Amino acid sequence: MDWFLRGWTALVFLFLYGPVLVLVACSFNASRLNVVWEGFTLDWYQKLLANAPLLRAAKNSLLIATATAILSVLLGTAGAWLLHRYRYRCSQLIRTIVAIPMVMPEILMGISLLILFATIGLKLGFTTVIIGHVTFSFPFVLIAVQVRLHGLDPALEEAALDLGATPLRAFWLVIVPCLKPAIIAGALMAFTLSMDELIVTFFTRSASAETLPVQVYGMARVGLNPMLNALSTLFILATVAFVLFSEYLRKLSR
Repeated sequence: MDWFLRGWTALVFLFLYGPVLVLVACSFNASRLNVVWEGFTLDWYQKLLANAPLLRAAKNSLLIATATAILSVLLGTAGAWLLHRYRYRCSQLIRTIVAIPMVMPEILMGISLLILFATIGLKLGFTTVIIGHVTFSFPFVLIAVQVRLHGLDPALEEAALDLGATPLRAFWLVIVPCLKPAIIAGALMAFTLSMDELIVTFFTRSASAETLPVQVYGMARVGLNPMLNALSTLFILATVAFVLFSEYLRKLSR
């Protein structure tokens, strides 16, 4: 029975990561069509690093994702604390409304935001893209912080208030440090969702605010481009490096 489980696990991992390994290998293939192996080359990486539109789109994505993560953390943390600390007549309705962007189809959200921006006369650009990304990102932060808040001892805040701290100071010096793991997790989630978002960005962007997913989508529509394999490989390496670094930090904190 053990051999069957090991074999099944190996097949699952091969199914999941086999295409990724093929993609990485194709990024070093000299063939433009990647149908047959024609030799090892780094030309696609050189062309990728010299591609101005892709580099500009990557810069835009990093800028938008960073702004989205910061705003999502501020809104999500504040919203979670207010819903936890105070009781409202429609608190359950508010929680439901906040969670709607998490389950709403992206194309519906993108079109709705486009209509909203056109109605109020807001010009499409970085601002509209960031607003769109924050709309579906901050609920993830709010929920993560809410879960952490439910596990906190109320006596912590009460002790800080008894010692003379103001409610704001008690929140900043006592509650926020306890919420740090949830805030970091929510920020990383918001950053990742923003970096990966295509559909909402497609409806809320301008020509000067194109992100990397939109640029890659435009290149993929024209035809197979080996530079996309090189770009994907760089993202895979960055993700693996980040995971290993996180694991290293986790071991140091023990």
